[in-house]
Amino acid sequence: MTAALSGQVFTVERRVRFADCDTAGIVFFPRYFEMLNGVVEDWFAQALGVSFRELHMNRGVSVPTAAIEARFIAPSRLEDELTATLTVTRLGGASCSLRHRIHAGDQLRFEATQTLVFVGSSLKPEPWPDELRAGIAPFLETAA
Repeated sequence: MTAALSGQVFTVERRVRFADCDTAGIVFFPRYFEMLNGVVEDWFAQALGVSFRELHMNRGVSVPTAAIEARFIAPSRLEDELTATLTVTRLGGASCSLRHRIHAGDQLRFEATQTLVFVGSSLKPEPWPDELRAGIAPFLETAA
């Protein structure tokens, strides 16, 4: 039995482009990681209210990926309409773990877990600023 989860889900829709594909018209596997990075950037800008430009260029901080684990479940092809979802599985002092899923319709194509770390201008992990922690928290998965 799988527990139901509650918490907000961030969603991005995207069409597979020619540049995403190999010569067979199938998404080349590293492109999924680029897609995930785009989803994270959009999540920060749209849901958390702080763009990567603001973080990196103006504040001198960053949120690098410390770990990522992926499963490639089914191929995606040129012009497929994909839906990417992001939820938070853990919110720590200076890091958070994300769950990514990419679907085409009802078919799961790709899933990954990713750990982001908040890094200050010293290039060392620092606690999440209150504004970011408050923005991240609603996306935290909880058993319903």
